[in-house]
Amino acid sequence: MPEDDVRTVPESALRNHDGRDHAEGGGGPGARPMLAKDRGGFVDRHDLWTDAQYAASAQMRRVIDEIGLEMIRFAFVDQHGLLRGKTVTRSNVAAAMRSGITAPSSLLLKDTSGKSVFPVFTPDAGLGVRQLAGAGDIVLVPDPTTFRVLPWAERTGWVLCDLRFPDGSEVAFSTRDLLRRQLGRLELAGYRMTVGAELELHVFRSDAAPFAASRVGRPGAPGLPGTVHPTTPGAQLLHEEALDGLDDLVQALYRGLTALDLPLRTLELEFGPSQLELTMDAADAAVTADAVVLCRSAVRQIARRLGYEATFMSRPQGAETASTGWHLHQSLTSAVTGELSFVPPNGDAGPLSVNGKHYLEGLLTHARAAAGFSTPTVNGFKRYQPYSLAPDRVAWGIDNKGAMVRVVGGAGDPATRLENRSGEPSANPYLYIASQLVSGLDGMERKLELRAPTSNPYENDAERLPRSLGEAVDALEADPLFARAFGRDVIDWYAAIKRSEFDRYLTHVSDWEQREYLGMF
Repeated sequence: MPEDDVRTVPESALRNHDGRDHAEGGGGPGARPMLAKDRGGFVDRHDLWTDAQYAASAQMRRVIDEIGLEMIRFAFVDQHGLLRGKTVTRSNVAAAMRSGITAPSSLLLKDTSGKSVFPVFTPDAGLGVRQLAGAGDIVLVPDPTTFRVLPWAERTGWVLCDLRFPDGSEVAFSTRDLLRRQLGRLELAGYRMTVGAELELHVFRSDAAPFAASRVGRPGAPGLPGTVHPTTPGAQLLHEEALDGLDDLVQALYRGLTALDLPLRTLELEFGPSQLELTMDAADAAVTADAVVLCRSAVRQIARRLGYEATFMSRPQGAETASTGWHLHQSLTSAVTGELSFVPPNGDAGPLSVNGKHYLEGLLTHARAAAGFSTPTVNGFKRYQPYSLAPDRVAWGIDNKGAMVRVVGGAGDPATRLENRSGEPSANPYLYIASQLVSGLDGMERKLELRAPTSNPYENDAERLPRSLGEAVDALEADPLFARAFGRDVIDWYAAIKRSEFDRYLTHVSDWEQREYLGMF
């Protein structure tokens, strides 16, 4: 379009300050809408976006302008599954989309308390990675396909980021990339992974007192938690009236999560006091992992605004009668035909296809090592209690909710799947899902023979799941499969961080010890 004809373009077409005339970018499905000033930015220079991401970026900028967003949260997922990042003002969003934003690489070297586990000011941060030296920068590269408008935060958007070093190279410790690499490997084998998530959580009423000095912590020594109070009496699974007592929260969660286009299926009252569960529709594994990250953050932020404290900690004090878990449903389909890989042939009496049996045995064979990813906190292992609807040993069962893996479905049932019930809801979703994929694929590649199912999951001689985070890390380091799949440097990095948490726990004098011994000896 000639420059002197711009006045004839409808105003809506010019609303986006980063927009361009069609003639500036050419045509065709491969066209990448980019202004001249955007060329040569970090994203363009290192070829980090697909055509779909360029298109999503253009749409994102238009939405920012049309809705009048003033701030965008650029966030990445750290090793613990927590969102970290920066809030960018509207006038700086275009530059951040072109070249990302920087953050200290030391964020990748900390345990859950914020304590740096590695010597960050040495030439390679103790990990043999020169780019991590001196707490230098990493670059948060936005993935515009993840852009959302946050319905609970005024004029605020959100976008999930990937990680790169300033030279454009990949960051080995980016867990989102770790999962993508394993999904790529699975696709080369001819399959795609579908995952569904059931996330349990506790919701307490938060103390209205202001933020006290006692809650301020330091690296290695977090401050005291806030005072909270129960919200439901417990022992009344799916009781409608008890859930109605939290209707203000339920309504807000429904509005918030659906406004984010998260595939929310149900909000349910669970068995334990103050315990809820939310479930999401099954989807591509990478999509589900992103959804879990955003969902957990949304639930906590929405609840906080209403005076509640929502936690995905598995076994908080005051809720010991029923811990929370993350039941991860998983299945494979053919990457070529879409055929359901776990469904047994018609007439087959077994609950799984041959592929499904091999995959399941892979999950069981590597379960103790994978527990380092499925249950990555000290607290989560206190969930492994007999007769608690949580597993305590490595076993599978047919529609048995006490077994570590529950097999659901059978011949003719397109919903045939495996449900791993060993995970905790605070697990990093990329690592949890990747650990399942790596384990199952090993079972398929080696054609591992499936052991017999259990009908009594709490009274058999099956191998026990790890009893502590330290035991799980030992198992992870001893299993060569994950070092081959993720890289030995990744396993060493992750194990060191988790050992730091466990060591701090072991040296802490607990209230149990004080009660048990102070007046006795």
